Amino acid sequence: MNLEPINGALSHLRVLRSSVGQVFETLGNGVRAEHGEEGKEQKFLHELQELLNAVNSNLREFETCISDLTPPQAPLNLANTAYLSLETNLERQSLYPHLVQSYKWHDKLHEYSTFASTLLQQNALKRSYYTNTKRRRSLPSSHLATPQTVDNLIGSIHYNNMNLKIVRPFMTNAILHVTIARVLRAAVILKGLLIEWVTVKGYDESLLDGVDEHWTESRHQVFRKVQDHAHSAMLHFFSPTLPELAIRSFVGSEQ
Repeated sequence: MNLEPINGALSHLRVLRSSVGQVFETLGNGVRAEHGEEGKEQKFLHELQELLNAVNSNLREFETCISDLTPPQAPLNLANTAYLSLETNLERQSLYPHLVQSYKWHDKLHEYSTFASTLLQQNALKRSYYTNTKRRRSLPSSHLATPQTVDNLIGSIHYNNMNLKIVRPFMTNAILHVTIARVLRAAVILKGLLIEWVTVKGYDESLLDGVDEHWTESRHQVFRKVQDHAHSAMLHFFSPTLPELAIRSFVGSEQ
């Protein structure tokens, strides 16, 4: 919206009001001492005539500025509140200018919000111009491996002085018995290809007698310490995306 014509019209209006004020001030003072004694009435009339000519000139300039202004597209709709200007009660009359200002502010807000909505629809708020489709994170499936997959993996692992044997006391999940020479025995409890627990005992201790023996610790402190290190290795080599590599690395670390 161009405000220069409005500012120009307001400036000419101030000049017009000032010139009209000078006319009334001159009329109020009447003939003054500076007019002299001779022909003071004529001098007063001449001064008044010049002031009136200035008023006429300022009025024409003001009318010219007004003609350049664009009238509003539609009158301001105040509905029933327009009748408040006819109210005789002074308290209710004071509401009228506030309501007019509120209606103007609401119309201006509606206009600006329309412009903003148009601009936002043209320029989508995106961090980049490339469309990025989110990939759904794949769920871990290492615990869902089939018994055949576990058997093939364990069968492909071979180390010197290490004997590997698979037992399934619970039908599906396997327990890997590891024997290292004549030093120690270990039970690696698996759920699919996921290592859940490791028990390490001495070579002369009972580990294969029953299921409960797989959960009891060794009576020797040195093998309990080895079991703690085995648990650390189990967590270190854990890989949800490469479970085969995790088992190979863990068994190799025991060697």
